[in-house]
Amino acid sequence: MENVPRLASFDDGSVLDGFINQLETDYHVTVQTVNCCDFGAPQRRSRLVLLASKLGVLTLEPPKCIRMQTVRDAIGHLPPLRHGETHPSDRLHRAAGLSPLNLERIRLSKPSGTWEDWPARFRAKCHQRRSGQTYRNVYGRMSWDDAAPTITTGCHGYGRGRFGHPEQDRAISLREAALLQTFPPDYSFVADDEAVHTSRVGRHIGNAVPVVLGEAIARSIAKHIEETE
Repeated sequence: MENVPRLASFDDGSVLDGFINQLETDYHVTVQTVNCCDFGAPQRRSRLVLLASKLGVLTLEPPKCIRMQTVRDAIGHLPPLRHGETHPSDRLHRAAGLSPLNLERIRLSKPSGTWEDWPARFRAKCHQRRSGQTYRNVYGRMSWDDAAPTITTGCHGYGRGRFGHPEQDRAISLREAALLQTFPPDYSFVADDEAVHTSRVGRHIGNAVPVVLGEAIARSIAKHIEETE
């Protein structure tokens, strides 16, 4: 199983500990928190990985990524888009539209910067209150030469996180989000005769385990079975 690391601390860890204790009556259990960036995903995404086997101790293979993959590595080759546009050769390379205010905001946004870089009149009222001043990872641009932030179900929305394109005045497209999650470049998500619903596809992308981490888990299980048979 894979989940966010908060599961380990939820209710002082009692939920996860109770689950592990039940598993350990029949299984060998290993639990660790990993960063998907270390496995070759071009995003910083911490995940708790729990592996259990009746055959013996099953461990996740160590990371093999020598160089951090960046946003540029993942999406730098894609053709440019305007906000609200869909590329004619790829219906998942589509960017959500922006309101006039958000278009002005993204034009003022710097890669890896925050809304604090904007003139005060462009800042949201919630961010001007003391309680909102710590929420700096919204309305932000990614940086070409860094890993992306965690891709969430709201990855297609500029105001939902640091999901602004590094240089184009728009949020990342669904295709770009999928590539940052290391899906194959031609992965469809929907049948050819079905409409693409941005929020639905965005939810699939954001909730997914990055493919490179899934592959590492699969290799670890396959090796474990081979060695214990």
